[in-house]
Amino acid sequence: MECYSEQTCALAVDGELAVDEALRLRDHLTTCRRCRELVDALRAENRVLSESLQELPEEAACPAGFSPPGWSWVWRDLALMAAVLALGSIISVWFDELSIPAALEWFNPFSPSGFTNLMFNLSYYFAHGGTAMLTEYAGVVGGLFLLSLLGGSALLLARRRRLPKPGLRLLMVLLMLALPSFALERRHGEFVTVSASETVDDTLLATGNTVRVEGVVNGDLLAFGRIVEVRGTVKGDLVTFAKRTVVSGTVEGRIYNFSQSLDLDGQLGHSIYGFAQSLRVNDGGHVGDGIVVAAGEVSLEGEVKRSVDILTSGNADVSGSIGRDLTMAGVSLTLTNTARVGGNLSARVHQAKEVHIADGATIAGKRDIQVQVRKSRFTRPRFYFHQAVWFAAAMLVGWLGLVLFPGFFRATTQAVGSGWLSLGLGVGVLAGVPVAMVVAAITLIGIPISLMLFAVYLAAIYLAKVWVGAFLGRILLKPSRATKGDWVLGLLVGLLILTIVGFIPYLGGLVRLGVVCLGLGAFAGQLYRASRPVMTA
Repeated sequence: MECYSEQTCALAVDGELAVDEALRLRDHLTTCRRCRELVDALRAENRVLSESLQELPEEAACPAGFSPPGWSWVWRDLALMAAVLALGSIISVWFDELSIPAALEWFNPFSPSGFTNLMFNLSYYFAHGGTAMLTEYAGVVGGLFLLSLLGGSALLLARRRRLPKPGLRLLMVLLMLALPSFALERRHGEFVTVSASETVDDTLLATGNTVRVEGVVNGDLLAFGRIVEVRGTVKGDLVTFAKRTVVSGTVEGRIYNFSQSLDLDGQLGHSIYGFAQSLRVNDGGHVGDGIVVAAGEVSLEGEVKRSVDILTSGNADVSGSIGRDLTMAGVSLTLTNTARVGGNLSARVHQAKEVHIADGATIAGKRDIQVQVRKSRFTRPRFYFHQAVWFAAAMLVGWLGLVLFPGFFRATTQAVGSGWLSLGLGVGVLAGVPVAMVVAAITLIGIPISLMLFAVYLAAIYLAKVWVGAFLGRILLKPSRATKGDWVLGLLVGLLILTIVGFIPYLGGLVRLGVVCLGLGAFAGQLYRASRPVMTA
C-alpha cells in the first residue's frame, strides 16, 4: 500500500481528516514505519508550537500593528457619537415641524424646494470653477498622450522597425481615445454668449454664471451655469445643469434638464426629460414629442404633441393641449376649461378632492383617478421578507469574509475601534472617491479604471455595515476566544442591533451614514497598512 502524503498526515494530526480516512490511516501506521515517524514528528512540532505561543506576552496575541482596544475609550466614543446623532435627529425634527411661510420655504433645507435649491447652488459653484479645471485637465492629458503616441511612432520609424498589425490597431484605438479632448468647443467665463450672427459648427460645452445662445449651435449644447438662456437655435440636444433654464428659441433635439426651474416659451423638436423644482411650458411653447419629468410644480399652458408622464411633489396644472395620454402622480391635479387631453387621463393622488377638472376640459379617453393611501411599511409582509433577505445576505458575506480572508476581515473590524480616525477617514473616502472617478473618467483613457474604482467603492459601502456590526457585536459579547463561531455570533448580534436602530425615524438615517463612514475609514486604513512593505529584521 502506498504511503500517505505529508499534507494528509498533517490534517490527521490536526484532527481535520474525515473519520473513515482517519481510520484507514491509523491502520496503515501499524505496518508503515515511515508514516509513523512522520506523524510523530508532526505531533512533536505541534507541541513545540503550542508551548511557544503560550510563552508569548499578552500583547503579542494581537495582529501586527494593532493593539487591543481600550473599552473605556470605545464606550466614551460611542456615547459621544450617540449624543451627536441624537442632537442631529432632534434638530432635523424641529426643522421638519417648523411652520415656514411659503415664500421662505426654499430656505428650509429639509423641504423639497430647499433641498433642490441647495443642490443646484452647489452644482453651480462646482460648474463655475470645477468644470473648467476638469476640462483643462482632460485637454492637457489628451495632448500629452497624443504627443507620446506620435513620439513613439516616430521612434519606431527611425529604427526602421515595422509595427505589427495588432500594435498598429492598438495605436489607432489609443489615438482615437486621445482625440476627443479636442472634439468639442469649450467656453468658460462669467458671461458666455453665442451672438445672433455667430454659428458654432460643433458641440458646445459652456460654463459660466450666465450662458446665453442667440445664434446657432449645429451640434449639442452642454450648459453649466446659474442661468441658461436659449434664444437662438440648437440643432442637437440641450443638456443643462443650471439654477434656471429658459428656452425661448428653438431646440431641434431633446432637452435633458437638471435645473431648478425650466421655462419653455419656444419650439422643441422632441421630448423633455429630467428633474426640476418648477417646470413650465408657457402659452407659446411647443413640444414636438412628449414629457417625462419629476418636478415640484408643473404648469402646462402650451402644446405637447404626445404623452406626458410627470411625478410631482406639488401641483400639476394643465391649461394647454396634450396630444395623447396624461399620467401623473403627485399631490394635486388641475385641468382648466382650456385643457385638452387627446388620450387617457391617469392620476394618482393622496386625496380625491385634490383633483379638479373643469367642465370645459376635454378628455378624449378614459379617466382613472386613484387615491393612494400611505401605509406604514411595517404593515407590509414583503417588508419583513426583504429585511430577512438583506440580513441573511449580510451574514453570508461576513461569514465568507471570515473564511476566505480571515486576517484582513478581523484587522478591518478591529480598525473600526479607531473611532474618530476611522470616521474622519471614511468621510473623506465617501466624498473623495466620486471626484477621483470623475477625474479618471473624463480623460477617457481612465474609464476602465474609473469603473473598477466604482465597483470597489460600492462593495466597500456594502461591507461597511458588516465590519461595524462585527465590531459592535464583539464589544457587547466580549468573547474570551477568537474562534469563527464567536466572530459569527458577534456579527449576528451587531447586525441585528444596526438593523433595529436603522428603523428609528431621523436617527436611523444618521446612524446608517455614520456606519458607512466608519466602515469605509476602517477599510481604507487597513488597505493602506496592508499595502506597506513588511519590515523584517
